[in-house]
Amino acid sequence: MQINSIGDVLQNRDVLTPILIFLGIVLVVLIRSAAGVISSIARERTRREIAAFIAEGAMSPEQGEKLMKAGEKHT
Repeated sequence: MQINSIGDVLQNRDVLTPILIFLGIVLVVLIRSAAGVISSIARERTRREIAAFIAEGAMSPEQGEKLMKAGEKHT
């Protein structure tokens, strides 16, 4: 298929609209997935920091448990 032919196909509304919808859906899925990964990494880092504070005695286990429960989502 030549480049001119691809351009002609993409200019056709019957083809362009589904392609744009598909690309929009893919973009939304990728953004939500990346946001979920970033959130998960941040949550795990926070849990490790709380565990370190507990291990060095700067915080009691009860305080650490309260902090960990404070960030939980209630669904």
